[in-house]
Amino acid sequence: MSTVDDAPVGAALELLNISSLLTEDQRDIQRAVAEFLADRVRPHIGQWSEDHHFPRDLVPELGKLGLLGMHLDGYGCAGVDAVSYGLACLELEAADSGLRSFVSVQGSLAMFAIWRFGSENQKQEWLPRLAAGDAVGCFGLTEADFGSNPAGMRTHAVRDGADWILTGEKMWITNGSLADVAIVWAMTDEGVRGFLVPRGTPGFSASDISNKLALRASITSELSFDNVRLPDSARLPEAHGLRAPLTCLDEARFGILFGAVGAGRDSLDSALAYAGSRIQFDRPISAFQLTQQKLADMAIELNNSMLLALHLARLKDAGEIKPVHISMGKLNNVRAALAIARQCRTIFGGSGITTDYPPLRHAINLEAVLTYEGTAEIHALTIGQALTGHAAFSG
Repeated sequence: MSTVDDAPVGAALELLNISSLLTEDQRDIQRAVAEFLADRVRPHIGQWSEDHHFPRDLVPELGKLGLLGMHLDGYGCAGVDAVSYGLACLELEAADSGLRSFVSVQGSLAMFAIWRFGSENQKQEWLPRLAAGDAVGCFGLTEADFGSNPAGMRTHAVRDGADWILTGEKMWITNGSLADVAIVWAMTDEGVRGFLVPRGTPGFSASDISNKLALRASITSELSFDNVRLPDSARLPEAHGLRAPLTCLDEARFGILFGAVGAGRDSLDSALAYAGSRIQFDRPISAFQLTQQKLADMAIELNNSMLLALHLARLKDAGEIKPVHISMGKLNNVRAALAIARQCRTIFGGSGITTDYPPLRHAINLEAVLTYEGTAEIHALTIGQALTGHAAFSG
């Protein structure tokens, strides 16, 4: 059987010498994450995906490496720049979208919500534990009937004396059954508010969604809240309205637009290695014009996506990034990576449908990534609104 082990890592992104655009510290962070994944994840990820297994034991190791909430300041977080965070997401998703999803939800949704909207007591209680990987967080916004329109959520919280009573259900929640704390968004008489719901709170339960075809090396759950009583200290005091959870989603979407490049790069690098070693008609298939056309087209799209990601990261570091920028990045880069993964699979022929090679696993995962944290359609309409001034997706 042919192997991809000899492929030069990142070869597909070196045509434009993109590494020269990075600082030494940024390259060091990217290299450290890649080496960790090569040792601890890559030898097992195909089997984990097939077995629908998330490696919970890796979480403290991710914390030790500084990957959890790495772009946040203080409370045990690394406080790196946006480029470094993006490069870490790129390497994580090059291994598997499920692993990047875990890190995104932990750091850019659960931790960011507490860091940005929480009280000092909430930050002190949860952020150091979450950063170290001693605790896991999840983010409950989506409901079965309200994905693209979270403003219609049915989960609600009502005041009862000094407490709140939380009732409802959330769907498609990454890390749900693993979580030691859930960040839950609910409708109240005062508008949308966020609450911290620790594991074991009476009335709070989580059940896993087991019939997934994508993101199989990731835990996805349904959360249920049956008259859950919470003190007012569980409320995120600085979160007012739907803008709060949407701000958190923009943080996570930023990681996705880099992560998609990683999935595309891994697919293309593996296809390059396979095409160079697979012999047909007495020559490697990489010597045939049709194969080279595929490889060239994919390399152009991949490098364009990477340059877009770096541009957006620099806008973010400068404090100039806007939601429409992130929508453009996620839509373009996920769409490009999905096309690359599908095309790479064709280079492997029949072998490409096995877990021995990554492109089809990436393609299936990217089908989910294309939908979650804003569907392709919603991101397209966000861009359309910026261009025309008309919001086509509101009532």
